[in-house]
Amino acid sequence: MLSNDFSLDSKSIHKLSSKGLSLKSLKEQIDEDLEFLLQLWHSQGLEILKQQGNFYFATKFIPLESAIFCIVDIETNGSKIEKHQIIEIAAVKVKGGKIIDTFDSLVNCKEINPHITEITGIKTEDTEDAPSLKEVMYEFKNFLSDSVFVAHDVKFDYKFISLSMQKVGLAPLLNRSLCSLSLAERTIASYRYALSYLNESFSLNPSATHHRAMSDVLTTFELFKLSLGTLDESVKSVEDLIKFSKEAKVLKRPKFDPLLQEAKE
Repeated sequence: MLSNDFSLDSKSIHKLSSKGLSLKSLKEQIDEDLEFLLQLWHSQGLEILKQQGNFYFATKFIPLESAIFCIVDIETNGSKIEKHQIIEIAAVKVKGGKIIDTFDSLVNCKEINPHITEITGIKTEDTEDAPSLKEVMYEFKNFLSDSVFVAHDVKFDYKFISLSMQKVGLAPLLNRSLCSLSLAERTIASYRYALSYLNESFSLNPSATHHRAMSDVLTTFELFKLSLGTLDESVKSVEDLIKFSKEAKVLKRPKFDPLLQEAKE
């Protein structure tokens, strides 16, 4: 996630998450005052610490049980940031397997086409009294703070929110991120990994309304807990979990759809 909006290269990013980045390597890539940059990055959601002479992501030292994960979902009136916008955003902050805070808002939108309304149930008139994108992005930035950004197929939500923030004059996101879909592929054997399919397979959120932001967030929260419950003991920190979600072996999928088999029976 960081490579597009971060001033350090991918090799340095990897070192920040693992064995540490030296001051020399850091200064080779930046021209600005280091203390200022560290504060700026932290304001964008990324805390970097100095330990024994090297620099690291703070998340390398945060145990899973102490970490704050922010599970996020958005609904939009299209997929192109140049033409479209967020129409609904929801999130829950999670610590130690429990929800500690929530965020949920529609966003004022001048036009939502019938296809999007059919999918989400959100009509243009539903957003008439909702706050503007600028208001919602400022509020969400404060809510997110420096927590770990979690979403199902995280790239879309993270990028769309980050670009939306830039649209209203805020800096892009730099939070560490985690994909619940990638994590599920490595912890839960399933024929498919779409959130709706996983919900039906594992009864994650019986009252789910798919393609509504808070409903999908709560489903993802239950999925996230299910995944964490199967982890190897070697996964102890946030960075361990991020690495596991990207590099661990993907589980073998069943050859046949068990839900289809149940329907036939």
